[in-house]
Amino acid sequence: MNFIGNILWVIFGGIFIFFEYLIGGFILCLTIVGIPFGLQCFKFAFVGLAPFGVKITDTSSNTGCLSTIMNIIWLLCGGIWIALTHLFFGILLCITIVGIPFGRQHFKLMNLAFSPFGKSIS
Repeated sequence: MNFIGNILWVIFGGIFIFFEYLIGGFILCLTIVGIPFGLQCFKFAFVGLAPFGVKITDTSSNTGCLSTIMNIIWLLCGGIWIALTHLFFGILLCITIVGIPFGRQHFKLMNLAFSPFGKSIS
């Protein structure tokens, strides 16, 4: 079922999400300061390409408060707009019964958009 969901996701717009995050990640990686944020965009790109069957989990890392500070910077510099975009499309897709699985994937991406630092994809 995950395979069919991912194929339909790619056909109906997932490929555009993938390329948007991929291009954004490459642009952010052009600067030294933007590299950590670019790497998070790459994380978004691969989840955005095939979100069905992907689990997002919190990682227990030794970074201390660094991931919290990076999440705050991420949220203030664009993460809130990414999250609101995924919220809008999630609600829009959940209006129809057929779109509910796709809306749930947008909600998963919205959760990742709020705090991508300190999360892993499995």
